[in-house]
Amino acid sequence: MAELRLGPLLRYTDGACATVWVETDRPCTAEVRCADGARGTARSFRIADHHYALVPVGGLTPGTATEYEVLLDGTGVWPPRDSRFPPSVIATPGDDDGMRVAFGSCRWAAPPSGGKGRVGPDALDTLSARVAADPGGARPDVLLLLGDQVYADEISDATREWIAGRRDVEAGPGAQVADYEEYTRLYYESWLDPEVRWLLSTVPSCMIFDDHDVIDDWNTSAAWLADMRATDWWQERVLSGLMSYWVYQQLGNLSPDELAADPLYTAVREAADGTDVLREFAARADADPASVRWSYRRDFGRTRLLMVDSRAARVLEEDRRTMLDPGEAAWLREQVMEGRGDGDGDGDGDGDGDSDGDSDGAYDHLLIGTSLPWLLPHLVHDVEAWNAAMCGGERGPRWARIGERIRRGADLEHWSAFPSSFDALGDLIADAGTGPGAPATVSVLSGDVHHAYVAEPSWPGRTPDARVAQLTCSPVHNSVPVSIRLGFRFGWSAPARALGRRIARHGRCAPPAVGWRRTGGPWFGNQIMTLTLRGRSARLRLEQARANRDGTNVLRTVTDRELT
Repeated sequence: MAELRLGPLLRYTDGACATVWVETDRPCTAEVRCADGARGTARSFRIADHHYALVPVGGLTPGTATEYEVLLDGTGVWPPRDSRFPPSVIATPGDDDGMRVAFGSCRWAAPPSGGKGRVGPDALDTLSARVAADPGGARPDVLLLLGDQVYADEISDATREWIAGRRDVEAGPGAQVADYEEYTRLYYESWLDPEVRWLLSTVPSCMIFDDHDVIDDWNTSAAWLADMRATDWWQERVLSGLMSYWVYQQLGNLSPDELAADPLYTAVREAADGTDVLREFAARADADPASVRWSYRRDFGRTRLLMVDSRAARVLEEDRRTMLDPGEAAWLREQVMEGRGDGDGDGDGDGDGDSDGDSDGAYDHLLIGTSLPWLLPHLVHDVEAWNAAMCGGERGPRWARIGERIRRGADLEHWSAFPSSFDALGDLIADAGTGPGAPATVSVLSGDVHHAYVAEPSWPGRTPDARVAQLTCSPVHNSVPVSIRLGFRFGWSAPARALGRRIARHGRCAPPAVGWRRTGGPWFGNQIMTLTLRGRSARLRLEQARANRDGTNVLRTVTDRELT
């Protein structure tokens, strides 16, 4: 009898359909049955002796929530008979519903080998406990996981022990993940957590990778990549990372229509064993990143979400270094601007000033999800821009060599380390937020930097009609060393800003085309942000996971403010 190994994960949802992802222990037919009669089935596919299914569920009613169960070959496997959680549900948005978008990044399932100090309560676990205690309350409508869903380079003691039982941990990448099988162990460790498993079964999720999903500072520079490719273990690592990401994360980001049109998904499902097909795809993606698009778009009523790949899509050559390759940048602009410019400012083109939702792609809120923050503390921004100039040869070969060492040692590889891309994103955001049909808000959602803050940009001689903000939230569950706390607190200060300007002058860096100021934070801890979007209003709440004296954990509000 087939059994459930991981899942179910509720992934894509809209008003009429959804997808549910599962991993099983053997080939089978997976079925989802909803209490309201909606249902769907899918035959499992095989990758490296693991079995998966992504079940499309049709016939859902907009604006409703229905309980569901999962069956494998006709036998019920979810919910478990001894479950202490409420039934999992598929909730579909209605035409006039608001949206609660929760987001964060950087989650250790368990601290890595060697320990990293006190980590504290897991914000995702704590969110799950709250939603389970009050299923009809203010639960998220979607959960955005903005990178570092797993840590391939910082594994737990339990995973290290498991890996040591199958190979020599002193060889190759050492006590890090080496191949696809070891990646499956990371997801098993992370998603089998009871609270997280239940939360992901009942709250739809959208995901994008960051560096630790493959390796720390993935694609920092062309020199870094050349060094990695010279090792005897990197090729297997990066191919396995991309293969496992496609299976465990990317598939669920896509709609049923997108999946039906995806030749890779078709080929994998039709093959008796899809391993070679998927491996060939990953090899092409590694050799030619521009041949694959990991970024994607989701529309939730009057809210548009663009999840942007800021890792694999990079152009690393120093003379044309950009965060996004030209095709990716063009795609992003097209998705941002589609449906704009109808002339009456309400997005529906009827001239009555009412956002009646009948427009072709117009939106009230634009969310740009990128794992790496666009706006950083000013000192960090200036150091990264200076470093990019040094590595690009602005001060000669000696400074270029010094710059590369500093770049790697200090993790200088955010948007500000790609100055032309930083300015281009700023121009795009200003264009999106200005003129007829402009949304009420444009929010850049990010993680990575192990603290949370709000920053708001301004453009000389230009004032967008939309409220624009950088909203950064991490970690969900990770360590926050004292050095990070002190460094980022100082990085926002006036003395740090003056120091940054001096450093930028040494690099002959042009001033950024946009200014910005911090309007909230920095906040440190295991935390999660939630945007509540209703009509053209937006409200932001940041909550941190705290331990009570009785041993329970709770999410405590740190800030709760209007963005519009």
